[in-house]
Amino acid sequence: MNAIAFLKTQHDEMKDLLASLTTTTDRGVKTRRELLSKIDVQLRQHMQLEEEIFYPEFKNAVERKKDKKLYFEAKEEHHVARGVLHDLRSADPASLAFGGKVNVLKELVEHHIHEEESEMFPIAKDLFTADELKELGTKMATRQRALAAGYSWDRSAVAAHSHA
Repeated sequence: MNAIAFLKTQHDEMKDLLASLTTTTDRGVKTRRELLSKIDVQLRQHMQLEEEIFYPEFKNAVERKKDKKLYFEAKEEHHVARGVLHDLRSADPASLAFGGKVNVLKELVEHHIHEEESEMFPIAKDLFTADELKELGTKMATRQRALAAGYSWDRSAVAAHSHA
């Protein structure tokens, strides 16, 4: 699978998870915890894959300042998403505040996905050959498997791993 298709598949999965979480109520504490746990792990893995593999290749390939700006903006949006995730992990899933934080995360992630798919990905399609995109996709899939193995621990190990 090429890198763009790989990332779009992850984007679609994340949008579905966030949509499910936003439809929960403060009475669905167990469901909220389960969905947040999936979102937490998958979103952090996704951001790590982009930051370690896709973004550096994109930044190195683009020449125009305007296009390099996309790299820096995307990284900053990841930073903000990590902050909201941190706040969500410490929020009471039975609270109204939790629902508000979920909505903010959903809006942030959907905005980020839209920018990547409508601005960054078309540029990447022009910059990279089909073979290069496939190679990037293979690198990300391999790294994804390694990250998934590392994130399959209990919550305390996942939290400790995220601060490394």
